[in-house]
Amino acid sequence: MTSLTRHAAGERLARHRHAEGYVALVLAGSYVEAGAGARIAARPGDVILHGSYDAHQDDFGRAGATVLNLPLTGGIARYGRVDDPDLVARMAERDPVAAASLVAARMTVLDAQPTDWPDLLADALSGDEEIALGDWANRIGIAPQSLSRGFRQAFGVSPKRYRLEQRTQAALRRMAGWNGTLAGLAAEAGFADQAHFTRAVSDMTGTSPQRLKVQSVQSGTRPSA
Repeated sequence: MTSLTRHAAGERLARHRHAEGYVALVLAGSYVEAGAGARIAARPGDVILHGSYDAHQDDFGRAGATVLNLPLTGGIARYGRVDDPDLVARMAERDPVAAASLVAARMTVLDAQPTDWPDLLADALSGDEEIALGDWANRIGIAPQSLSRGFRQAFGVSPKRYRLEQRTQAALRRMAGWNGTLAGLAAEAGFADQAHFTRAVSDMTGTSPQRLKVQSVQSGTRPSA
């Protein structure tokens, strides 16, 4: 994926995903991205990696934003910054793959830090530990209804759906190197059974896990539709 996108002031992109992974480099403006884990307040020079089927919501600031989308290459962390985004943009006009490699070589890795309770909940739901949402809400003094409503406003999806997204993504990341059965992978990823796992993967990718597994074996990489 290579494109230059311009977004209007105050624009919101509802939560969405792409089958093909890519790297977003902010050239101008700012926006807040709610993907996996704590939200990222992106500004010029910031780099955000989007893996295959990663879901995210974007809220653009008062100046909107201009974003360069580059092919996904190895060696790029989830979030970081480059000092000269214009140099990358000029190179992308000639060779997008070389531009992505330049990002990988020059990027300073950053860590998105939680700034409020929706970020903290997103981090908790992204982990392996099973958490009870009612208990979590009580611990921080929020009514369960307010928890669900506030999280949906921040991330574009309910906490329950977000947890399913993260669990499904974790299973997809394991699939390329998984040598056991799909039932075993489903159990390892925390699904109740293989049928639940199959529905979740099919809903996210439009393809059955059986077919994705064949693709991953043939390509030796994480599958994409």
